[in-house]
This record gives sequence, C-alpha cells and structure tokens, in this order.
Amino acid sequence: MLPADRRRAPLKAAAGAAVESPESVPVVCEVPMPQFRFQDLFELGADDTPYRSLGTEGVDVVECGGRTILQVEAAVLRRLAEEAVRDVSHLFRPGHLQQLRDILDDPEASDNDRFVAREMLRNAVVSAEMVLPSCQDTGTAIVFAHKGEDVYTGGDDEEALSHGIFDAYTTGYLRYSQVAPLTMFEERNTGTNLPAQIEIHAVPGAAYEFLFVTKGGGSANKTLLFQESKALLNPDSLRRFLTEKLRSLGTAACPPYHLAVVIGGTSAEATLKTVKLASCRYLDGLPTTGNEHGRAFRDLEMEQLVMDLARASGIGAQFGGKYFCLDARVIRLPRHGASCPVGIGVSCSADRQIRAKITAEGAFLEQLETEPARFLPDGAVGQPAAPAVAIDLSRPMDEIRAELSRHPVRTRLSLTGPVLFFYTAACTS
Repeated sequence: MLPADRRRAPLKAAAGAAVESPESVPVVCEVPMPQFRFQDLFELGADDTPYRSLGTEGVDVVECGGRTILQVEAAVLRRLAEEAVRDVSHLFRPGHLQQLRDILDDPEASDNDRFVAREMLRNAVVSAEMVLPSCQDTGTAIVFAHKGEDVYTGGDDEEALSHGIFDAYTTGYLRYSQVAPLTMFEERNTGTNLPAQIEIHAVPGAAYEFLFVTKGGGSANKTLLFQESKALLNPDSLRRFLTEKLRSLGTAACPPYHLAVVIGGTSAEATLKTVKLASCRYLDGLPTTGNEHGRAFRDLEMEQLVMDLARASGIGAQFGGKYFCLDARVIRLPRHGASCPVGIGVSCSADRQIRAKITAEGAFLEQLETEPARFLPDGAVGQPAAPAVAIDLSRPMDEIRAELSRHPVRTRLSLTGPVLFFYTAACTS
C-alpha cells in the first residue's frame, strides 16, 4: 500500500485544484479519507421461533486450542434434514393457520374467500395425520444454513443433509419431482427428489442454524425479476408498477399468498434470493429504517400499500374476493446506481418452511402445528363443502360448455363422471 502522504496527493488534486486568491495564495480543498466500516446487510433481531428438541445424541462440546468447539456427527445432520422435510410436508406454522381462520371470521371476506380458507384448514387436518402431504407437489428441497466457525462436523455436510432429504422422500408418500438432463432434450426423473439446493455460509460463533424449504413448482414459477431504474423510485411510478405486476401473478400458484417484494439489490441473484427468504418470513426481524452504509430494511408503510393493492384487485383467494394475499413483505436493498432490480415472489397455500438449529444444548427443530383442527369452527371438520354448481362430465361436451357459459368464471363447480388425468413431466420417469 502507498504511504499516506502519497495517497492523499491525488485526492487533493481531484477534490480541488489550486486557485489564485486575491492575495495570490494557493487554496487547496481536502477531502478526508473514508473510514472502513463493515455493514452486515441483514441485521436480524433475536430469533423467537418455538423449537422442539431432537436430543443431544451426536452433539458434543470439546475444548481445543483455547476454543470451545461444537462437535456434530454427520448422523445428526441426516436426521435433522429427514425430520425437517417430513414435518414441513405435513404440518404448518400456527401463524399461517391462524391467518386462514381470520378469513372465516372476517365479515368483509367473500363467500369464495371463506370457502377456500375452510378447505385449506380441512386439508391441514388431513395432512397432520402424517400420511398424505399437504400438497401433491412436495417441492424441491432447499436448505439455507449458517455454520459457526467453531462448529466441527468432520465431513461433507451437504452429503449428510442430502441423505436425510433422501430418507424423507423415499420412505414417505412424497412425490419425486426432480428430473435429470441426460442430453439437452432428454430428461429422466431421479427417483429420489434429489438433488437438493443446499447453501452453507460461514459465520462467527458456535451454532449451526438452518432454514429448510420445500418449494413447489407452481409457487417457484411466480418468482419474477424486473430490471428497472431510478425512474421507478417515486410513489406514483412504484404504485403503478406494483398494481400491474401483482395482477400478473394470477391464481395459478394457489392463493392466498404470502407475498414478497424486494426493491434493489447488489445483483439480480441477490434480489431473488432475498425474495425467497422474505416470503418465508425469515427476514421479519430486519430493521424498519435504512442507513448510510446500506443495510436492508423492511418498509412497513409500503407493505400496507401492497396489501391494499392486493385486496383492491378483487382476485381474492382464487375465486374472487379480498384475500389474494395473507400478508406482504417489502424489503429495500442497496443497489448499483445504474440499475434497480425488483423481485416479486410468493409462498403459496402449501406454505412449507421450517427452521432448525444445533447448539451446545443439542439439535432442535421448529415446532409446527400438530392440531390444526383447533383453527376450524366447531363441527367444521366433517362439515360438507359449500354448495357448488354440479357438472356431469358424462354429458355431451356441447351441453357441458353451454352449462359453463351460464356461470361467471368465479363460480365453484362440483364435477362428477369420468375424468382423464394427465401427469406432468415431474411425475414421469
């Protein structure tokens, strides 16, 4: 590095050239050297997640070189991943279920909103029996992890986590959705739902923290990236932009959604990763103001605006109404001055994410809701579905089309008769 006096010289020349004052004395403008300050992009608050213990077997604390080391056997990672995927495929967070129940109690909700919420809750009761999953698309397994520098595992963590994911998918009624390319145009189902997406980041400390996500294809397909500019960053332009883009999400990914909007980002991929984390409510503990060093923050006022726009759309919970979204997260990130990436994404009604951690006290998994029936009104578990228009598929197609044309698109239908099922590419081998 150059000496300080040689580093200052160019700054003086660039900051202000010598000029002649009335007394003919040179004047030099000096700009102080910037001081280094590390800014953690995501300043998250304390973790208030409720956890259940998986025990201490395979977890030990040892002293080495004056440091306290958390020693974790590979079998712990394998079991943690297996139980995480199994739980999240059948159970939901109580907060998600409460939001569905709130729809039933909201007098402003449409009949269609309430129908969808009730059916989602009844579906949760069935999946909580731990046999059939909450959704037939059991997703791509994704693991985001932060491994403390004083955690020692002595092996390939990605392999151990993948083995646990393999165990969950191959021993339960979970669909294999991953297809491997044999050539550019020929693919084959892997038969295990592997590979998984696993990202492990090194951090200070002696704890190992995880977020497991099983992301369905329909939900993932609603992840959108827009390369905008500074021109978007004013209230009128941003409102028009969000109004248009929210409507474009549609209902194919099964609302009501947990919606995430991220504005800014140091790269397009950083923006989209933040979208995924925000839709999982993983970034809820961010501060609500920015600073001059570029920390990320949640804009609560903008979140309310997004919810207002979603409700005003009239799309509702699939069939028209108020509840297109259960909630919204809007995250503001720093950006390059010449670009402004904007990401939008959702977590759908199969809202599948679960946190885990390994500490000196053992291995822990987020406690999901095992008694979802408590969120249904009394007697609603076995209650028949709301009335719908009956359509007999054994009738001639012209008659069926004529019957359908008499009803608006938001009408619920009850189909009877023969049906042909066509499987997606994810279901075939």
